[in-house]
Amino acid sequence: MADDDPAPSFARCFAGPDGARVVAALRAMTVERTLGPDASDAALRHLEGQRALVATILALAARGRGEAP
Repeated sequence: MADDDPAPSFARCFAGPDGARVVAALRAMTVERTLGPDASDAALRHLEGQRALVATILALAARGRGEAP
C-alpha cells in the first residue's frame, strides 16, 4: 500500500470497542434502515447515497486490516 493510502487510518479509527460501536450505529442508520412504500424518490436516493458512503468506509477499514474485499 502506498504511504498516502487512507485504508490503514480507517482501520485504526474503527478498531476497538468504540470503533465497533460507531460501525454498528452507522449500519443501523443506513444499511439496516428501510423506507416505507410512500418514500419519495429523493428520500430513496439520499439513503442510497448514505449507504454507499458507509460501504466505502467499511471497505477501506477492511482493506486497512488486510482483509479481502
